Amino acid sequence: MFIKRPMTKEQTDLVELVRSIAEKHIKPNSMKWDEEQIWPAEAVRVLGENGLFGIAFPREYGGMGRKLIDFVMVVEELSRWDGSFGAIFGGCMLGSIPILLAGTEEQKKKYLPRIAQGKSMAAFGLTEPEAGSDAGSIRASARKEGDFYILNGKKHFITNAGEADVYTVFAKTDPALGIRGISGFIVEKGTPGLEFGQKFNKMGIRASTTGAFTFKDAKIPAANLIGGREGIGFRTMMETFYYSRPGVAAQAVGIAQGAFEIAVRRTKKREQFGQPIASFEGIQWMFAEMATKIEAARGLVYGVVDMVDRGEKDLSAAASMAKYYASDVAMDVTTKAVQVCGGWGYMKGIMVEKFMRDAKITQIYEGPNEIQKNIIALGILRKY
Repeated sequence: MFIKRPMTKEQTDLVELVRSIAEKHIKPNSMKWDEEQIWPAEAVRVLGENGLFGIAFPREYGGMGRKLIDFVMVVEELSRWDGSFGAIFGGCMLGSIPILLAGTEEQKKKYLPRIAQGKSMAAFGLTEPEAGSDAGSIRASARKEGDFYILNGKKHFITNAGEADVYTVFAKTDPALGIRGISGFIVEKGTPGLEFGQKFNKMGIRASTTGAFTFKDAKIPAANLIGGREGIGFRTMMETFYYSRPGVAAQAVGIAQGAFEIAVRRTKKREQFGQPIASFEGIQWMFAEMATKIEAARGLVYGVVDMVDRGEKDLSAAASMAKYYASDVAMDVTTKAVQVCGGWGYMKGIMVEKFMRDAKITQIYEGPNEIQKNIIALGILRKY
């Protein structure tokens, strides 16, 4: 990192804490988790015991009361060691944001302290087999019967599925109203009618579980209708992405940084033609480009997060810029990292090939980059 950001002592201590956890609990196990697609339960437990899942929750709900910038610092540092942890940590926050933004006071008091203290993991249930980027076309339905809602439908490609205890799920309570008929619900693991399906075998972020689940006449207490009102689900989803997309961007920056550092160290040791390959101008130019792009991406991420922390309202285009650019940088940097490491870069063990595989998903989830460009363009047209 060449461009220094001002950091408080609390932020410096926070990054050092995450780094120490990563060095002890993540680094020694990362490749095994990746190869065998193992959920890293012990490392997740340690993160929870240190209160990190509630870092941006208000203190009255059991959190640290820190700002979003502190959350993205944690995501970036975790992802610098293993992109899966950016997904696990960010996925838990993604599942919590609808409650933070739109939940009733009773819902916040019931669920947020459990998540903040690491006693419960959260997940976000939007994507369906026929609805991803087109969030308004979800088919899951919920009808009210007395003091309950009866949920039916399928969700898939859900981060933390099966591992999470609390799911913020979106379904249509009034299909005739289109997006205005979408509502959000808090669903607990173990609810009768909630059935977990396959866990997907992924290219990257393999320690992070991605799965599917189905609702078959699942009875959800009416008290678990997010915000206590029908019809605010679509707005809640869109506002959630303003806060979560910078987290994906921070994940991408961390992945790029981790791969970059390994590549530099490797080329300083590897010799060809009697000298380290890092001494060749062509390699040095690649490093110059990689480092500059990482710094530019990081600047976008922290600029957007600063807007959030200042209370800015029009965040859609800026959040999409950060997500789109940082994820493209991650893919570019990790690909170059494999290239400069040569044959060794293509082999499992020195991690750059894993970072390359992990990077790809950041261009896809939370809205593929083509969708981000659409959002940015709409923001431009509104502004000018």
